[in-house]
Amino acid sequence: MSTTTSQPSRAPRALPPLMQLTDAAAERLRSLYEAGENGKLLRIAVKTKGCSGMAYDLNWVEAAAPTDEVVTDKDVTVLVDRKATLFLIGTVMDYEVKALSAGFTFTNPNEKGRCGCGESFHV
Repeated sequence: MSTTTSQPSRAPRALPPLMQLTDAAAERLRSLYEAGENGKLLRIAVKTKGCSGMAYDLNWVEAAAPTDEVVTDKDVTVLVDRKATLFLIGTVMDYEVKALSAGFTFTNPNEKGRCGCGESFHV
């Protein structure tokens, strides 16, 4: 006589969104898409560089590549290079204006540290 016990199956854990935009980032992207970058999309990738090993790489492209993940948040679309997805899951993209600079910033829960100048990170 053979007995088998079955374990109750667990529901798969929901993954966080690949990437989210703050209101400020969405508004800045809308203005860029409507102005000089009309018809283009922003592609976000991660490149090997800097003193900590990796850096965010943003480029304007005409269309999504077959290897791009399409992220739409707050009615704004950005592309994420598929090779960067594991490094970016759960990342929030913001747009900050400071006294002497302005630009997109990333709050990435996968980062383990940043270099002193803030240009690169490691996971």
